[in-house]
Amino acid sequence: MHLTLLGTGTMAEALGTQWARAGHELTVLGRDPGKASALARRLGGPATGSRPPVAHGPLTEAGPFGDAVLLAVPAASAPGVLAAVGAGAGTLRGRTLIDCTNDLGPGFTLGTTGSPSTAERLAAEAPGAQVVKAFNLCHADVWRLNPPVFAGRALSVPLCGDEPEAVARVAALVRDLGCTPVDGGGLARARLLEATAAFVIGLWVGAGADAQAILPPVEFSGG
Repeated sequence: MHLTLLGTGTMAEALGTQWARAGHELTVLGRDPGKASALARRLGGPATGSRPPVAHGPLTEAGPFGDAVLLAVPAASAPGVLAAVGAGAGTLRGRTLIDCTNDLGPGFTLGTTGSPSTAERLAAEAPGAQVVKAFNLCHADVWRLNPPVFAGRALSVPLCGDEPEAVARVAALVRDLGCTPVDGGGLARARLLEATAAFVIGLWVGAGADAQAILPPVEFSGG
């Protein structure tokens, strides 16, 4: 699969590293060409041994996009990044656009309360793109684990999207990480996934609590 990474930060590097190891072709695009070049060198080429070189460039010189595009930038920057790559003019039409952002306000509140989710807003900014919300519940350090397994159980990754083909493509990328994809429903349910992130990040970071411990095993989920 050919994957385009929009962004040069920790999420782009963590996920990009795992997908490069899985044999996917990568392209890195960033506002800062120097950072894009540096990340590309860490993901592929001579310094990584057998992995092929990774293409890179500035956002404004984006060429044909891959099968899937990871939007790995702060939520506040996401609309500007999409504009820079011409998403409003349809450059991402037919592409799978993976949104891993979290719009968090003071006190770990949700920045989109009472309005469409970030994922739905980004879908409006990129007409024709097949948006899938994913990878937003965990810090980049989790995605660096190979694989992310806790207490003998692989991490599950919920996905929200409207197009079955796009969800299936992201599910395959989840499996490449050694994780288990979980169908979270359509894109309208992304607002619930984003609210979940705000809540559990508040528990983990704000309260120092073990958010994983608040839910029982599935066999105790019913009456």
